[in-house]
Amino acid sequence: MDELTRLLIQILIAIACATVANILIPRQIPGKTVGLVLIGLAGVFLGEWIAQSLLRQYSRSLPWLMWSFQGVPIVPSVVGSMIVLYLVTAFLSWGRYGNR
Repeated sequence: MDELTRLLIQILIAIACATVANILIPRQIPGKTVGLVLIGLAGVFLGEWIAQSLLRQYSRSLPWLMWSFQGVPIVPSVVGSMIVLYLVTAFLSWGRYGNR
């Protein structure tokens, strides 16, 4: 699979993961659709990094870390998207309250 196909799959999964993250952590996403895609992409990359770190550190197979679609892990991507969504909205709300 070439890099462009993998990127397109990551974008589609990023949109799905950010949507699920927004359902689980109901927040107003800044930038609407573009913000959804960016949060999802950051979540996919963060989730992949966390999953690889956990697999290396504990060197055993955790089945929920291995569920993937075209090589992109699903559960870690959703968790990563939730983390990114929470951090982005928390920092934006702190900025709004700090300017009063």
